[in-house]
Amino acid sequence: MYKLKIISSTVRPGRKGPIVANWITEIAKEHGFEAELLDLGEISLPLMNEAIHPIMRQYEHEHTKQWSEKIDEADAFIFVTAEYDYSYPASLKNALEYLVHEWAYKPAGIVSYSAGAFAGVRAVMSLKSDLLSLKTVSLSEMVNIPMLHQFINEENSFVADERLSKAATLMLDQLLRWTKGLKMIKDDK
Repeated sequence: MYKLKIISSTVRPGRKGPIVANWITEIAKEHGFEAELLDLGEISLPLMNEAIHPIMRQYEHEHTKQWSEKIDEADAFIFVTAEYDYSYPASLKNALEYLVHEWAYKPAGIVSYSAGAFAGVRAVMSLKSDLLSLKTVSLSEMVNIPMLHQFINEENSFVADERLSKAATLMLDQLLRWTKGLKMIKDDK
């Protein structure tokens, strides 16, 4: 079974990212992944505070060593991201920049959302560019959720419509395919 890390990127009070991340985590488990949700709001990585560049993998702080271990053991990722000021949250940028090698040769799906009609697609474009520099393969198949509040019920759970459910299935099918293929490349280092 492939290890999938689902990273919820928002950290501010009242955030909705974990609700969306819980939804995609459950679907990923049904797809045969060993899925683990990593909530950056709970992990609370400080602003990058390692003295040596992460390319050297000489981590000084325990929080960095733990983050490195979690990301290194992954075979694939799903990033759940809101759109903040036409990009993805600084908390995710910080989490990405803590590491270099641990992200490489692994596929990534993206679930984006916004309160408005854009569905987080501007955040996706920024995130995809940064993932490329880390040698992480971001899929073209993704889930983009517009008007997020319409999908959150009174119990504070995410309820997808047919379009979002189909998009999630398509993304997870492709993520599994890419995970199988990239695992050979990653293991051949």
